[in-house]
Amino acid sequence: MFSIGPLAFTAPWLLLGLIALPILWVLLRAVPPAPVRRRFPGVALLLGLTDKDAQSDRTPWWLLLLRLLAVAAIILGFAGPVLNPQDDQGGDGPLLVVLDGTWADARDWPARIDRARIALDDAARSGRPAAVMTLTAPPAQMPDFQPAQAVAQTLPNLQPAPWEPDAEALAGFAQTLDGSFDTLWLSDSLARDTRSDMLAAFEARGTVRVVQTPRSTIALRPATFADGNIALSAARTPVGLPLSVPVQAIGLDPAGTERVLATVNLEIPPGEGVGETLLSLPAELRNRVTRFAVAGVRSAGAVTLTDDALRRREVALIAGGGEAEGLDLLSPLYYLREALEPTADLIDGTLEDVLLANPDVIVLADVANLSASEADDIATWVENGGLLLRFAGPRLAASDVGRMTEDPLLPVRLRAGGRSIGGAMSWGEPKALAPFPEGSPFFGLAIPQDVSVTAQVVAQPDPTLADRVIAGLADGTPLVTRKALGQGQVVLMHVTANAEWSSLPLSGLFVQMLERLAVSTRPATPEAAALEGTVWLPQARLDAFGQLTDATTEAGVPGEALAAGTVGPDLAPGLYAFDETQIAVNVADADTTLATAQWPPRIPVEGLDISQELPLKGWLIAAALALLAIDVIASLAVGGRLRGPRADVAAAVLLALMIATPQNSRAQDADEFAITATQAVSLAYVTTGDPRIDEVSEAGLRGLSDVLFRRTSIEPVAPTALNIETDELAFFPFLYWPMTPGQALPSREAYAKLNRYLRSGGMILFDTRDADTARFGSSSPEGRQLQSIAMSLDIPALEPIPDDHVLTRTFYLIQDFPGRTASRDVWVEAAPPDAEQAEGMPFRNLNDGVTPVVIGGNDWARAWAVDQFGDPMFPVGRGSAGDTQREYAYRFGVNLIMHVLTGNYKSDQVHVPNLLERLGQ
Repeated sequence: MFSIGPLAFTAPWLLLGLIALPILWVLLRAVPPAPVRRRFPGVALLLGLTDKDAQSDRTPWWLLLLRLLAVAAIILGFAGPVLNPQDDQGGDGPLLVVLDGTWADARDWPARIDRARIALDDAARSGRPAAVMTLTAPPAQMPDFQPAQAVAQTLPNLQPAPWEPDAEALAGFAQTLDGSFDTLWLSDSLARDTRSDMLAAFEARGTVRVVQTPRSTIALRPATFADGNIALSAARTPVGLPLSVPVQAIGLDPAGTERVLATVNLEIPPGEGVGETLLSLPAELRNRVTRFAVAGVRSAGAVTLTDDALRRREVALIAGGGEAEGLDLLSPLYYLREALEPTADLIDGTLEDVLLANPDVIVLADVANLSASEADDIATWVENGGLLLRFAGPRLAASDVGRMTEDPLLPVRLRAGGRSIGGAMSWGEPKALAPFPEGSPFFGLAIPQDVSVTAQVVAQPDPTLADRVIAGLADGTPLVTRKALGQGQVVLMHVTANAEWSSLPLSGLFVQMLERLAVSTRPATPEAAALEGTVWLPQARLDAFGQLTDATTEAGVPGEALAAGTVGPDLAPGLYAFDETQIAVNVADADTTLATAQWPPRIPVEGLDISQELPLKGWLIAAALALLAIDVIASLAVGGRLRGPRADVAAAVLLALMIATPQNSRAQDADEFAITATQAVSLAYVTTGDPRIDEVSEAGLRGLSDVLFRRTSIEPVAPTALNIETDELAFFPFLYWPMTPGQALPSREAYAKLNRYLRSGGMILFDTRDADTARFGSSSPEGRQLQSIAMSLDIPALEPIPDDHVLTRTFYLIQDFPGRTASRDVWVEAAPPDAEQAEGMPFRNLNDGVTPVVIGGNDWARAWAVDQFGDPMFPVGRGSAGDTQREYAYRFGVNLIMHVLTGNYKSDQVHVPNLLERLGQ
């Protein structure tokens, strides 16, 4: 390839034809030959006469120039000109393309994949084998080098991980490197200790080139609660000019819809790598926040999840007989306030006022007698999910509450009077606490040696007592009892809330017990000792792009791993729960700082953005044809043949070649779109705005169309991408609509268009792509987005596909409807309430027509998707089981399209007797 600045030629030897242009000029200049001049006196008789045909004695210079330009354009066009050609990196050995594959790559992951594809295309032109890998998931052994074109087909399967590369895994991978190869390293721009060792390992095998972008990387630290405000901080790289980072507080509104609840700008001063800000929110709004995210940044580092440390619970404190002024240490609420004030919002007031505030917890410290109305109101509040925590004391010990029968607001019956230990009339020495049993919420807490109990209220033994004791003394008597009441629970501490009966309120164990009871929130990640022996269940997982997915089906994580906080494949970022406590694991921690990766001078560093190659051959050939057309008209004009009507025709031809009216073009495009869409069956998909998802949708419908062409009489053409805002939907019998959390809601006009489409017999397949773990979109981000979109659609009542639905037999007999995942729950229009199986009929008389919507989460497009060679783009399952699952995914797609095009004809049993009679059966 011969290059001249930004222009290159793939066949430069054809440029030698330009040398002949001067010779061509002379030849053209000599045609026609100059006439011989002779004087003839009779020419005076011809004056005043006109000749219809005129002939120039010499070709005008401008016409010669026009012809030479046309010839030059043809020569240049066939020389293969390319604008912005890619530099030939040289090398003929294997090429290893390495991506860091971290959360910092997610922001521009499509651009990185495109850059890797360009490198593999260049290697394919040079005949070089290649391999591709990510450092967050290094292979166990040296990757196999394969043809670069085949390796390029695996790029869509690569995904970044929401964690950093593991040093031990990289060290083991470096030891497996063997042979000679060149390396193209696509860096995420962040400095880390493992880079130097991996660079040395790659350089030992060949040349290394690095691709690194100078763009800013943001890591949002976990939010904390400070002095009544939410403290937010973020780290950035590179350090330089001042930066304003818009941070959004995202949570659920009262209707359960996820929204942006507040936005604050986090300012990072010039020259600083970390910026901080405070966000003030009302307690009700603050408790609804589920995460903070940097607006417009698709990265796990730009998201921080919230847990119990931020969701401060509202706790109402009520003491029996009030509080004595000036005697704080004797107050029954003093130690509770000291323990709860840093982590909870405390409410004071009468019991009537407190119930109106609907707190999370009500604490009754030595409150014995309640009026009937107060008791009923508290019982109703507990049954609706409240937590009532009661402390014993002299008043409760002296009362008759819970003596004869069990009080609804006490977990156990009580014996008359109290029990004093260590006094003149004692039953023995002060008692220590017994180890917490395994089923207790306090299990795993260390018991200080100096905690002892000198008095308590004693529970009356009965068959239910053992199940309700969650903490006891060394002599076996209960210290804490609990029972469920409706959706809430009642807990009784058999000692006082102050230090009158025990030293428990003076110890740190008192605070930990309140945390375990979910009275207070967790001020920080529990220490390893507190987490030892516990198993935390994943609730949600954060992927590298900052999207939350449901993780309730995944295995639990040991508390020791959670305490270590090392994010990786064994501890993904997300939410983890144990009993009533939640812990958020984020990509960044409170001490995270970022630095830009620095490379030795010997390593060439390229930018991520490269100019796209633009072939110019077609443009030059078209220009040459246009010049030749102009030459024809100009030659006629010079020859005098463009007089009268012929001049008008030539002018019209010239205008048609030179002028194109945009309005006519748009009308023609609309007509062509309608004609193309109605000439043959075309499966359509709704564009989401995410190029990666739209590419998968197009590839999936292309694969399903190929199967329909081979197995049925349907001959679909290429799939069509539809914009529901601008395109007409009526031309397409079937729409595939994948759900993404970030896609915008349709406009009012688009909703009207969609409702007309559904009422007129069209079908939409809504795919949440979440394996339906949310059960009809109840909790996943995609499911919630589907609920928001479907709220204004005219969708009938739905039900899971019954066994006798026509979709189970339109072409294939199937009972499962898998995609890339294999959930059985797929929803269609519900059968009429009076649909019953008639005698002699194998199936019920279900809805007479095509179900307008099908809803599921099996990610069918990825199971159907094929590349340009017809090979599957994404893996499905493992081995033969995966092949079987893909086959059934295709069969479901065939049944779906046959159902759309033929309706419920296979459920029509009216003509069965006549058909059987004609067949002689």
